[in-house]
Amino acid sequence: MSKPIIAIVGRPNVGKSTLFNKLIGERRAIVEDTPGVTRDRIYGETEWRGRKLVIVDTGGIEPKTDDIILSKMRKQAEVAIDTADVIIFMCDIRAGLVADDREIATMLRKSKKPVVVCVNKADKIGSVEDEFYEFYELGFDRDPIAVSSLHGSGSGDLLDAVIEALPDDIDDAEDDDVINVAVIGKPNAGKSSLVNKMLGEERHIVSDIAGTTRDAVDSLVENEYGRYNFIDTAGIRRKSKVNDRIEKYSVLRAQMAVERADVCVILIDAVEGVTEQDEKIAGIAHDAGKACIIAVNKWDAVEKNNDSVKEFTNDIRTALSYMTYAPIQFISAKTGQRVGGLYELINKVYASANTRITTGLLNDMLSDVTMRVQPPSDKGRRLKIYYITQSSTAPPTFVIFCNRAELFHFSYQRYIENNLRETFGFSGTPIKLIIRERGEEQG
Repeated sequence: MSKPIIAIVGRPNVGKSTLFNKLIGERRAIVEDTPGVTRDRIYGETEWRGRKLVIVDTGGIEPKTDDIILSKMRKQAEVAIDTADVIIFMCDIRAGLVADDREIATMLRKSKKPVVVCVNKADKIGSVEDEFYEFYELGFDRDPIAVSSLHGSGSGDLLDAVIEALPDDIDDAEDDDVINVAVIGKPNAGKSSLVNKMLGEERHIVSDIAGTTRDAVDSLVENEYGRYNFIDTAGIRRKSKVNDRIEKYSVLRAQMAVERADVCVILIDAVEGVTEQDEKIAGIAHDAGKACIIAVNKWDAVEKNNDSVKEFTNDIRTALSYMTYAPIQFISAKTGQRVGGLYELINKVYASANTRITTGLLNDMLSDVTMRVQPPSDKGRRLKIYYITQSSTAPPTFVIFCNRAELFHFSYQRYIENNLRETFGFSGTPIKLIIRERGEEQG
Protein backbone atom coordinates (compact mmCIF):
# COMPACT_ATOMS: atom_id res chain seq x y z
CA MET A 1 0.00 0.00 0.00
CA SER A 2 1.69 3.17 -1.13
CA LYS A 3 -0.63 5.89 0.21
CA PRO A 4 -0.01 6.97 3.83
CA ILE A 5 -2.17 5.04 6.33
CA ILE A 6 -3.77 7.00 9.18
CA ALA A 7 -5.38 4.93 11.97
CA ILE A 8 -8.04 6.40 14.27
CA VAL A 9 -7.90 4.70 17.68
CA GLY A 10 -9.40 5.31 21.11
CA ARG A 11 -11.88 4.06 23.68
CA PRO A 12 -15.35 2.92 22.53
CA ASN A 13 -17.89 5.63 21.79
CA VAL A 14 -15.56 8.65 21.66
CA GLY A 15 -16.72 9.44 18.09
CA LYS A 16 -14.15 7.64 15.92
CA SER A 17 -16.63 6.51 13.25
CA THR A 18 -18.25 9.95 13.05
CA LEU A 19 -14.83 11.52 12.49
CA PHE A 20 -13.95 8.82 9.93
CA ASN A 21 -17.12 9.53 7.95
CA LYS A 22 -16.46 13.29 8.13
CA LEU A 23 -12.88 12.89 6.88
CA ILE A 24 -13.70 10.61 3.93
CA GLY A 25 -16.88 12.51 3.05
CA GLU A 26 -19.25 9.55 3.00
CA ARG A 27 -21.14 7.30 5.36
CA ARG A 28 -18.91 4.20 5.21
CA ALA A 29 -18.58 3.33 8.92
CA ILE A 30 -21.73 2.50 10.87
CA VAL A 31 -22.46 5.26 13.40
CA GLU A 32 -24.61 4.23 16.34
CA ASP A 33 -24.72 5.18 20.02
CA THR A 34 -24.20 1.54 21.00
CA PRO A 35 -20.55 1.05 22.06
CA GLY A 36 -18.77 -1.66 20.10
CA VAL A 37 -20.64 -1.19 16.81
CA THR A 38 -17.43 -0.81 14.76
CA ARG A 39 -15.79 -4.20 15.15
CA ASP A 40 -13.23 -4.39 12.34
CA ARG A 41 -10.83 -2.01 10.67
CA ILE A 42 -12.59 0.07 8.00
CA TYR A 43 -10.61 1.73 5.21
CA GLY A 44 -11.50 4.93 3.36
CA GLU A 45 -9.65 7.63 1.42
CA THR A 46 -9.39 11.39 1.70
CA GLU A 47 -7.23 14.10 0.15
CA TRP A 48 -5.68 17.03 2.03
CA ARG A 49 -3.13 19.59 0.82
CA GLY A 50 -2.57 17.52 -2.32
CA ARG A 51 -1.84 14.32 -0.37
CA LYS A 52 -4.05 11.23 -0.67
CA LEU A 53 -4.49 9.54 2.70
CA VAL A 54 -5.96 6.17 3.65
CA ILE A 55 -7.98 6.55 6.87
CA VAL A 56 -8.59 3.46 9.04
CA ASP A 57 -11.46 3.36 11.53
CA THR A 58 -11.02 0.81 14.34
CA GLY A 59 -13.09 -0.82 17.04
CA GLY A 60 -12.81 0.91 20.40
CA ILE A 61 -9.95 -0.30 22.58
CA GLU A 62 -10.88 -1.54 26.05
CA PRO A 63 -7.45 -2.26 27.60
CA LYS A 64 -8.69 -4.80 30.17
CA THR A 65 -11.54 -7.04 29.07
CA ASP A 66 -12.35 -10.75 29.09
CA ASP A 67 -15.14 -10.35 26.54
CA ILE A 68 -14.19 -12.41 23.44
CA ILE A 69 -15.41 -9.85 20.88
CA LEU A 70 -13.95 -6.85 22.75
CA SER A 71 -10.57 -8.56 23.16
CA LYS A 72 -10.49 -9.37 19.44
CA MET A 73 -11.45 -5.77 18.65
CA ARG A 74 -8.45 -4.67 20.71
CA LYS A 75 -6.22 -7.00 18.70
CA GLN A 76 -7.57 -5.54 15.44
CA ALA A 77 -6.81 -2.02 16.67
CA GLU A 78 -3.28 -3.16 17.50
CA VAL A 79 -2.84 -4.49 13.95
CA ALA A 80 -4.07 -1.12 12.60
CA ILE A 81 -1.52 0.66 14.81
CA ASP A 82 1.25 -1.61 13.48
CA THR A 83 0.41 -0.80 9.84
CA ALA A 84 -0.26 2.94 10.30
CA ASP A 85 2.12 5.76 9.36
CA VAL A 86 0.38 8.19 11.75
CA ILE A 87 -2.09 7.50 14.57
CA ILE A 88 -4.99 9.78 15.49
CA PHE A 89 -5.63 9.09 19.21
CA MET A 90 -9.19 10.18 19.90
CA CYS A 91 -10.41 11.24 23.37
CA ASP A 92 -13.67 12.71 24.65
CA ILE A 93 -13.58 16.17 26.30
CA ARG A 94 -16.94 15.56 28.00
CA ALA A 95 -15.68 12.41 29.73
CA GLY A 96 -12.33 14.06 30.47
CA LEU A 97 -9.02 12.22 30.69
CA VAL A 98 -9.80 8.73 32.04
CA ALA A 99 -7.63 5.77 33.09
CA ASP A 100 -8.28 3.87 29.83
CA ASP A 101 -6.96 6.87 27.85
CA ARG A 102 -3.73 6.72 29.83
CA GLU A 103 -3.36 2.96 29.18
CA ILE A 104 -3.97 3.41 25.45
CA ALA A 105 -1.39 6.24 25.43
CA THR A 106 1.17 3.85 26.96
CA MET A 107 0.40 1.28 24.25
CA LEU A 108 0.78 3.95 21.53
CA ARG A 109 4.11 5.18 22.90
CA LYS A 110 5.45 1.61 22.65
CA SER A 111 4.52 1.57 18.93
CA LYS A 112 6.97 4.46 18.34
CA LYS A 113 4.59 5.80 15.66
CA PRO A 114 3.77 9.54 15.30
CA VAL A 115 0.63 10.27 17.36
CA VAL A 116 -1.79 13.20 17.02
CA VAL A 117 -4.14 13.52 20.01
CA CYS A 118 -7.65 14.48 18.87
CA VAL A 119 -9.95 15.77 21.61
CA ASN A 120 -13.51 15.27 20.36
CA LYS A 121 -16.88 16.81 21.30
CA ALA A 122 -15.31 20.26 21.77
CA ASP A 123 -18.46 21.88 20.43
CA LYS A 124 -17.99 25.40 21.84
CA ILE A 125 -16.90 27.17 18.68
CA GLY A 126 -14.25 29.87 19.11
CA SER A 127 -13.25 29.02 22.67
CA VAL A 128 -11.08 26.30 24.16
CA GLU A 129 -12.65 24.67 27.19
CA ASP A 130 -10.58 24.39 30.38
CA GLU A 131 -10.96 20.61 30.28
CA PHE A 132 -8.98 20.55 27.01
CA TYR A 133 -5.65 21.32 28.69
CA GLU A 134 -5.58 18.13 30.78
CA PHE A 135 -4.98 16.13 27.58
CA TYR A 136 -1.47 17.60 27.44
CA GLU A 137 -0.78 15.23 30.38
CA LEU A 138 -0.72 12.32 27.89
CA GLY A 139 2.79 13.52 27.08
CA PHE A 140 2.98 13.29 23.29
CA ASP A 141 5.29 15.55 21.24
CA ARG A 142 2.51 17.37 19.37
CA ASP A 143 -0.17 19.66 20.76
CA PRO A 144 -3.63 18.05 21.08
CA ILE A 145 -6.19 19.23 18.50
CA ALA A 146 -9.74 20.13 19.58
CA VAL A 147 -12.47 18.96 17.17
CA SER A 148 -16.17 18.37 16.89
CA SER A 149 -16.50 15.32 14.66
CA LEU A 150 -20.26 15.85 14.59
CA HIS A 151 -20.01 19.40 13.20
CA GLY A 152 -16.69 18.98 11.42
CA SER A 153 -15.00 21.88 13.19
CA GLY A 154 -11.27 21.39 13.76
CA SER A 155 -10.95 18.61 11.17
CA GLY A 156 -8.78 20.81 8.93
CA ASP A 157 -6.39 21.53 11.83
CA LEU A 158 -6.34 17.81 12.58
CA LEU A 159 -5.41 16.89 8.99
CA ASP A 160 -2.76 19.64 8.95
CA ALA A 161 -1.20 18.03 12.04
CA VAL A 162 -1.41 14.57 10.44
CA ILE A 163 0.37 15.78 7.27
CA GLU A 164 3.10 17.40 9.35
CA ALA A 165 3.55 14.18 11.35
CA LEU A 166 3.98 11.99 8.25
CA PRO A 167 7.41 10.35 7.87
CA ASP A 168 9.48 11.76 4.99
CA ASP A 169 9.89 8.44 3.16
CA ILE A 170 6.22 7.89 2.19
CA ASP A 171 5.62 7.08 -1.49
CA ASP A 172 2.26 8.36 -2.76
CA ALA A 173 2.12 6.32 -6.00
CA GLU A 174 -1.31 5.54 -7.46
CA ASP A 175 -2.82 2.04 -7.20
CA ASP A 176 -4.35 1.80 -10.69
CA ASP A 177 -3.68 -1.91 -11.19
CA VAL A 178 -5.58 -3.20 -8.15
CA ILE A 179 -8.48 -5.65 -8.70
CA ASN A 180 -11.35 -4.99 -6.26
CA VAL A 181 -12.82 -8.26 -4.97
CA ALA A 182 -16.04 -8.46 -2.90
CA VAL A 183 -16.45 -11.61 -0.81
CA ILE A 184 -20.20 -12.08 -0.37
CA GLY A 185 -22.43 -14.70 1.19
CA LYS A 186 -24.89 -15.36 3.96
CA PRO A 187 -23.83 -14.88 7.60
CA ASN A 188 -21.34 -17.44 8.92
CA ALA A 189 -20.46 -18.87 5.49
CA GLY A 190 -16.80 -18.17 6.32
CA LYS A 191 -16.17 -14.90 4.48
CA SER A 192 -13.79 -13.43 7.07
CA SER A 193 -11.95 -16.76 7.41
CA LEU A 194 -11.46 -16.86 3.64
CA VAL A 195 -10.11 -13.29 3.47
CA ASN A 196 -7.77 -14.03 6.40
CA LYS A 197 -6.44 -17.14 4.66
CA MET A 198 -5.91 -15.31 1.38
CA LEU A 199 -4.13 -12.44 3.13
CA GLY A 200 -2.10 -14.67 5.41
CA GLU A 201 -2.94 -12.58 8.50
CA GLU A 202 -5.80 -12.37 10.96
CA ARG A 203 -7.23 -9.34 9.22
CA HIS A 204 -10.85 -9.75 10.30
CA ILE A 205 -12.42 -10.95 13.51
CA VAL A 206 -13.29 -14.63 13.03
CA SER A 207 -15.89 -15.98 15.44
CA ASP A 208 -18.61 -18.62 15.44
CA ILE A 209 -21.13 -15.91 16.33
CA ALA A 210 -23.17 -15.26 13.16
CA GLY A 211 -23.16 -11.61 12.12
CA THR A 212 -19.77 -10.75 13.66
CA THR A 213 -18.66 -8.77 10.60
CA ARG A 214 -20.98 -5.79 10.30
CA ASP A 215 -19.11 -3.42 8.00
CA ALA A 216 -17.58 -3.88 4.59
CA VAL A 217 -13.83 -3.91 5.19
CA ASP A 218 -11.06 -3.27 2.65
CA SER A 219 -7.87 -5.36 2.72
CA LEU A 220 -5.01 -4.69 0.33
CA VAL A 221 -2.65 -7.48 -0.73
CA GLU A 222 0.12 -7.88 -3.27
CA ASN A 223 1.53 -11.28 -4.28
CA GLU A 224 2.88 -13.18 -7.29
CA TYR A 225 -0.58 -13.17 -8.91
CA GLY A 226 -1.09 -9.39 -8.78
CA ARG A 227 -2.54 -6.66 -6.56
CA TYR A 228 -5.93 -7.02 -4.92
CA ASN A 229 -8.27 -5.10 -2.65
CA PHE A 230 -10.56 -7.51 -0.77
CA ILE A 231 -13.88 -6.07 0.35
CA ASP A 232 -15.19 -8.42 3.05
CA THR A 233 -18.89 -7.74 3.45
CA ALA A 234 -21.29 -8.14 6.31
CA GLY A 235 -23.30 -11.33 5.79
CA ILE A 236 -26.38 -10.53 3.73
CA ARG A 237 -29.43 -11.63 5.73
CA ARG A 238 -32.97 -12.35 4.59
CA LYS A 239 -35.07 -9.15 4.63
CA SER A 240 -37.43 -10.60 7.27
CA LYS A 241 -34.46 -10.91 9.64
CA VAL A 242 -33.33 -7.32 9.11
CA ASN A 243 -34.93 -5.92 12.22
CA ASP A 244 -32.58 -3.39 13.73
CA ARG A 245 -30.99 -0.35 12.11
CA ILE A 246 -27.44 -1.69 12.29
CA GLU A 247 -28.35 -4.78 10.23
CA LYS A 248 -30.16 -2.60 7.67
CA TYR A 249 -27.03 -0.52 7.16
CA SER A 250 -24.99 -3.70 6.76
CA VAL A 251 -27.22 -5.16 4.03
CA LEU A 252 -27.04 -1.85 2.14
CA ARG A 253 -23.28 -1.78 2.59
CA ALA A 254 -22.90 -5.30 1.23
CA GLN A 255 -24.81 -4.19 -1.88
CA MET A 256 -22.58 -1.10 -2.11
CA ALA A 257 -19.51 -3.35 -1.82
CA VAL A 258 -20.75 -5.35 -4.83
CA GLU A 259 -21.07 -2.07 -6.74
CA ARG A 260 -17.46 -1.15 -5.84
CA ALA A 261 -16.11 -4.56 -6.83
CA ASP A 262 -14.62 -5.77 -10.10
CA VAL A 263 -15.02 -9.44 -9.10
CA CYS A 264 -17.44 -11.06 -6.62
CA VAL A 265 -16.54 -14.28 -4.81
CA ILE A 266 -19.87 -15.84 -3.78
CA LEU A 267 -19.31 -18.08 -0.77
CA ILE A 268 -21.66 -21.05 -0.29
CA ASP A 269 -21.65 -23.20 2.87
CA ALA A 270 -21.06 -26.82 1.77
CA VAL A 271 -22.57 -28.17 5.01
CA GLU A 272 -25.86 -26.29 4.51
CA GLY A 273 -26.01 -26.70 0.73
CA VAL A 274 -27.39 -24.13 -1.70
CA THR A 275 -30.17 -22.13 -0.04
CA GLU A 276 -32.73 -19.62 -1.23
CA GLN A 277 -30.63 -16.96 0.47
CA ASP A 278 -27.60 -17.96 -1.64
CA GLU A 279 -29.74 -17.50 -4.77
CA LYS A 280 -30.66 -13.95 -3.70
CA ILE A 281 -27.07 -13.02 -2.85
CA ALA A 282 -25.75 -14.35 -6.16
CA GLY A 283 -28.56 -12.43 -7.88
CA ILE A 284 -27.27 -9.12 -6.44
CA ALA A 285 -23.87 -9.69 -8.09
CA HIS A 286 -25.39 -10.96 -11.35
CA ASP A 287 -27.84 -8.04 -11.64
CA ALA A 288 -24.95 -5.62 -11.04
CA GLY A 289 -23.15 -7.20 -14.03
CA LYS A 290 -20.11 -8.28 -12.00
CA ALA A 291 -17.62 -11.01 -12.85
CA CYS A 292 -18.31 -13.88 -10.43
CA ILE A 293 -16.71 -16.96 -8.89
CA ILE A 294 -18.68 -19.44 -6.78
CA ALA A 295 -16.58 -20.77 -3.88
CA VAL A 296 -18.01 -23.74 -1.97
CA ASN A 297 -16.54 -23.41 1.54
CA LYS A 298 -16.19 -25.99 4.37
CA TRP A 299 -15.71 -28.77 1.78
CA ASP A 300 -13.45 -30.50 4.33
CA ALA A 301 -16.44 -30.88 6.69
CA VAL A 302 -18.64 -32.76 4.18
CA GLU A 303 -18.84 -36.56 3.95
CA LYS A 304 -17.98 -37.30 0.35
CA ASN A 305 -18.18 -40.05 -2.25
CA ASN A 306 -16.97 -40.21 -5.87
CA ASP A 307 -19.98 -38.23 -7.09
CA SER A 308 -20.04 -35.50 -4.39
CA VAL A 309 -18.45 -32.76 -6.51
CA LYS A 310 -20.65 -33.59 -9.50
CA GLU A 311 -23.84 -33.67 -7.40
CA PHE A 312 -23.06 -30.38 -5.62
CA THR A 313 -22.13 -28.74 -8.94
CA ASN A 314 -25.49 -29.85 -10.39
CA ASP A 315 -27.29 -28.41 -7.34
CA ILE A 316 -25.55 -25.05 -7.88
CA ARG A 317 -26.23 -25.01 -11.63
CA THR A 318 -29.91 -25.77 -10.98
CA ALA A 319 -30.36 -23.19 -8.19
CA LEU A 320 -28.27 -20.50 -9.91
CA SER A 321 -29.43 -21.26 -13.45
CA TYR A 322 -28.86 -17.62 -14.47
CA MET A 323 -25.17 -17.92 -13.53
CA THR A 324 -23.89 -20.91 -15.50
CA TYR A 325 -20.95 -18.75 -16.63
CA ALA A 326 -19.43 -18.61 -13.11
CA PRO A 327 -16.60 -21.07 -12.37
CA ILE A 328 -16.99 -23.18 -9.20
CA GLN A 329 -14.14 -23.85 -6.74
CA PHE A 330 -14.47 -26.26 -3.79
CA ILE A 331 -12.40 -24.90 -0.89
CA SER A 332 -11.78 -24.92 2.84
CA ALA A 333 -10.99 -21.51 4.30
CA LYS A 334 -10.11 -23.31 7.55
CA THR A 335 -7.43 -25.64 6.12
CA GLY A 336 -6.51 -23.50 3.08
CA GLN A 337 -7.45 -26.30 0.66
CA ARG A 338 -7.59 -24.93 -2.92
CA VAL A 339 -7.83 -21.32 -1.61
CA GLY A 340 -4.68 -20.31 -3.54
CA GLY A 341 -6.38 -21.28 -6.81
CA LEU A 342 -8.88 -18.46 -6.33
CA TYR A 343 -6.27 -15.86 -7.33
CA GLU A 344 -5.89 -17.36 -10.81
CA LEU A 345 -9.67 -17.54 -11.17
CA ILE A 346 -10.02 -13.89 -10.07
CA ASN A 347 -7.51 -12.86 -12.75
CA LYS A 348 -9.28 -14.99 -15.37
CA VAL A 349 -12.80 -13.68 -14.77
CA TYR A 350 -11.53 -10.09 -14.42
CA ALA A 351 -9.82 -10.39 -17.82
CA SER A 352 -13.01 -11.86 -19.33
CA ALA A 353 -15.15 -9.02 -18.03
CA ASN A 354 -12.77 -6.48 -19.57
CA THR A 355 -12.31 -8.22 -22.94
CA ARG A 356 -13.14 -6.19 -26.04
CA ILE A 357 -13.83 -7.92 -29.38
CA THR A 358 -13.49 -6.10 -32.71
CA THR A 359 -16.64 -5.51 -34.75
CA GLY A 360 -15.13 -7.51 -37.63
CA LEU A 361 -14.66 -10.65 -35.53
CA LEU A 362 -18.12 -10.28 -33.99
CA ASN A 363 -19.81 -10.10 -37.38
CA ASP A 364 -17.85 -13.10 -38.67
CA MET A 365 -19.26 -15.06 -35.73
CA LEU A 366 -22.77 -13.67 -36.33
CA SER A 367 -22.69 -14.68 -39.99
CA ASP A 368 -21.65 -18.20 -38.98
CA VAL A 369 -24.31 -18.70 -36.28
CA THR A 370 -27.20 -17.30 -38.37
CA MET A 371 -26.22 -19.65 -41.22
CA ARG A 372 -26.23 -22.66 -38.88
CA VAL A 373 -29.55 -21.77 -37.22
CA GLN A 374 -31.91 -19.51 -39.14
CA PRO A 375 -33.32 -16.52 -37.19
CA PRO A 376 -36.95 -17.07 -36.07
CA SER A 377 -40.00 -15.98 -38.08
CA ASP A 378 -43.61 -15.21 -37.18
CA LYS A 379 -46.59 -15.18 -39.57
CA GLY A 380 -44.33 -14.98 -42.59
CA ARG A 381 -42.13 -12.22 -41.15
CA ARG A 382 -38.54 -13.30 -40.53
CA LEU A 383 -36.07 -11.68 -38.16
CA LYS A 384 -33.19 -10.09 -40.03
CA ILE A 385 -30.02 -9.37 -38.06
CA TYR A 386 -27.86 -6.70 -39.70
CA TYR A 387 -24.80 -6.46 -37.47
CA ILE A 388 -23.40 -6.65 -33.96
CA THR A 389 -20.94 -4.38 -32.16
CA GLN A 390 -19.54 -4.22 -28.62
CA SER A 391 -20.49 -1.03 -26.80
CA SER A 392 -18.74 -1.53 -23.43
CA THR A 393 -16.98 -3.89 -21.02
CA ALA A 394 -17.48 -5.00 -17.40
CA PRO A 395 -19.90 -6.53 -18.24
CA PRO A 396 -19.25 -7.10 -21.97
CA THR A 397 -22.23 -5.40 -23.64
CA PHE A 398 -23.21 -5.97 -27.27
CA VAL A 399 -25.66 -4.02 -29.43
CA ILE A 400 -27.40 -6.08 -32.14
CA PHE A 401 -29.25 -4.25 -34.94
CA CYS A 402 -32.20 -6.00 -36.55
CA ASN A 403 -35.39 -5.30 -38.55
CA ARG A 404 -37.98 -6.11 -35.82
CA ALA A 405 -37.07 -6.38 -32.14
CA GLU A 406 -40.27 -8.30 -31.24
CA LEU A 407 -39.17 -11.18 -33.51
CA PHE A 408 -35.89 -11.53 -31.59
CA HIS A 409 -37.05 -14.29 -29.23
CA PHE A 410 -35.30 -14.85 -25.91
CA SER A 411 -34.25 -18.34 -27.01
CA TYR A 412 -32.41 -16.94 -30.04
CA GLN A 413 -30.73 -14.29 -27.88
CA ARG A 414 -29.56 -17.13 -25.61
CA TYR A 415 -28.27 -18.99 -28.68
CA ILE A 416 -26.18 -15.96 -29.72
CA GLU A 417 -24.91 -15.44 -26.15
CA ASN A 418 -23.83 -19.10 -25.95
CA ASN A 419 -21.94 -18.72 -29.22
CA LEU A 420 -20.25 -15.52 -28.00
CA ARG A 421 -19.00 -17.48 -24.98
CA GLU A 422 -17.98 -20.48 -27.07
CA THR A 423 -16.07 -18.34 -29.58
CA PHE A 424 -14.48 -15.70 -27.33
CA GLY A 425 -14.45 -17.21 -23.82
CA PHE A 426 -16.08 -14.76 -21.38
CA SER A 427 -15.67 -17.14 -18.44
CA GLY A 428 -17.07 -15.82 -15.17
CA THR A 429 -18.79 -12.71 -16.51
CA PRO A 430 -22.39 -11.96 -17.43
CA ILE A 431 -23.00 -10.80 -21.00
CA LYS A 432 -25.54 -8.10 -21.85
CA LEU A 433 -27.32 -7.96 -25.22
CA ILE A 434 -29.12 -4.80 -26.36
CA ILE A 435 -31.49 -5.32 -29.28
CA ARG A 436 -32.08 -2.30 -31.54
CA GLU A 437 -34.20 -1.89 -34.63
CA ARG A 438 -32.29 -0.23 -37.44
CA GLY A 439 -33.45 3.36 -37.48
CA GLU A 440 -33.29 3.66 -33.69
CA GLU A 441 -30.50 5.96 -32.62
CA GLN A 442 -27.44 4.20 -31.32
CA GLY A 443 -26.76 5.13 -27.68
